[in-house]
Amino acid sequence: MGNEKYVPVIEGNLRKHMVLLPEIVEEASGIRIFGKLIKSLVFTTDIAIIRNCNANAVMAVYPFTPQPIITHALITASDLPVLCGVGGGTTTGKRVTNLAEDAEFQGAQGVVVNAPTPNETLEYLRKKVEIPIVITVVSEKTDIAKRLESGASILNVSGAEKTPEIVAKIREEFPHVPIIATGGNTSDSIRRTINAGANAITYTPPSNGEIFKEMMNKYRMEKYII
Repeated sequence: MGNEKYVPVIEGNLRKHMVLLPEIVEEASGIRIFGKLIKSLVFTTDIAIIRNCNANAVMAVYPFTPQPIITHALITASDLPVLCGVGGGTTTGKRVTNLAEDAEFQGAQGVVVNAPTPNETLEYLRKKVEIPIVITVVSEKTDIAKRLESGASILNVSGAEKTPEIVAKIREEFPHVPIIATGGNTSDSIRRTINAGANAITYTPPSNGEIFKEMMNKYRMEKYII
């Protein structure tokens, strides 16, 4: 068997059908947050997918004003650590801090703020919450040093096809900063992002509709007619 370790797999008949992340994600070094090693984050707020995937954590960010009731529902239902979006773009100022404090009290493992978040907001957040502050980075022009100085704990790089390039640039200047990054939909794109220096990968799963379509096609082929 060489140096490879055998990993026993336990599956049930009812929970065998899951959203499985590409195996290449396991090559990432991971980020240890409060003792838990996180290599993969599923980018979703769909509770059904959260409960039926093999990611290490949840990146719960959505394109609407953050609402505590949504945060509560996600953290309560999830069996994975949750990093919650608390605004920073459209939602600004003290409201961001209030949302972050509420998320921490509910059990979030980290809070995610949007790219436009002012450094002053990061400084205020750092004084109010102990959990990691994840700042989203969308451009290589971002002043990373200032972001970290202002209180960011982790960088979340989301630069579409430029993501590996942005990650590599950051890693060259900041060899030890924790970096989460989008990996794309293929093993090759994920590998490029990891090789560029990302510690953990966010993965966007197929939607419920896409999964149902695949399941219905299978049912039709197998002629499940009663």
